[in-house]
Amino acid sequence: MPKKLKKALLVVEPSMPDYEEYCKAIKSIWNAKWLTNNGPIHNKLTLELEHFLKVPNVTLFVNGHSALDCAMKRLREERGEGEIIMTPFTFVSTNHAAFMNGFTPVFCDIKKSDYTIDESKIEDLITKKTVAILATHVYGYPCNVEEINKIAKKHNLKVIYDAAHAFGVEVDGKTIGNYGDISMFSFHATKVFNTIEGGALVYKDSNLKYDFDRIKDFGIAGAEAIKSIGLNAKMNEFQATMGLLNLRDVKKNINNRKKAVQLYYKMLSEVSGIVLSALKDNVKYNYAYMPILIDEKKFGMDRNQLYDKLVECNIFARKYFYPLISNIDTYKSFKANLPVANYVSDRILCLPLYGHITREDVKSVCEAIKAIRNGK
Repeated sequence: MPKKLKKALLVVEPSMPDYEEYCKAIKSIWNAKWLTNNGPIHNKLTLELEHFLKVPNVTLFVNGHSALDCAMKRLREERGEGEIIMTPFTFVSTNHAAFMNGFTPVFCDIKKSDYTIDESKIEDLITKKTVAILATHVYGYPCNVEEINKIAKKHNLKVIYDAAHAFGVEVDGKTIGNYGDISMFSFHATKVFNTIEGGALVYKDSNLKYDFDRIKDFGIAGAEAIKSIGLNAKMNEFQATMGLLNLRDVKKNINNRKKAVQLYYKMLSEVSGIVLSALKDNVKYNYAYMPILIDEKKFGMDRNQLYDKLVECNIFARKYFYPLISNIDTYKSFKANLPVANYVSDRILCLPLYGHITREDVKSVCEAIKAIRNGK
């Protein structure tokens, strides 16, 4: 067995600005006495994100789940009850947001190549009750956005993307937020770009801004008008300040992640039993996560055994996503044929990756995996 590392390597660590710089930046909040409710820092971050993401509209939220919940509420207002075709291979927030708003989940299998929804299986799941497709850009690997768009247009369906992992991703030179009707980004501390907690909806139709602002603020539509039910889901000025400072460094963050992923690929590509996703030439990735798939017959042990042995080495990977959403109590009554998703969920493991991870850290992880496999 490899030696236990002196310092624990976690699967993710947050990117943070200089402490003194953050303290200096939030001083204006004390001066203005404006903590939340669309303050000046919130509004500045909104504009800068529209510029960075090259999208026409951004609405900020206190977290990504609230953002997706708001999108589902708006969809319910427009389309009423119905079925949503969605992936079972995602964080449970994705499915909860739809289910809690009265939509029936229809699970579609995923592709083994990049773990995103299998667009070739979507049409067979469409019925008269289908109102939308809710797909996730898994690990920052984008869905087949062009094919999904064709299917949606053919059947008059809305397309909503869970882009929680996809900040900064581009497909064919076009930023990922420009695909679909609405995309949700998460700005949680573990993401490529964070506002401590936070999230956003990105969309083309400027008319949606009024609705999203209303729904995220208790349904309030004016000083004396409450037009609908709603949430309290507004981003505050402290979050927005963190976002402004982190946005300045996000390209550097992504570049550092890229170098780490390249080293992972170099060191693990020849290890029998470890399957790495093939990266596409037409995609600009953000390197949000470092997933490996364990072929237990070739590797000599299964994913769970490798996970446990890495923990013994003080290396904390993550079984992400496990369990599969369709297998948890809330959703297992919705029967679906998901052979690939079940296969992947039982074998996937995300290795440590973050913007400030060192080459030495990556080498330590890879050398530990090799030693575990070889029984040394």
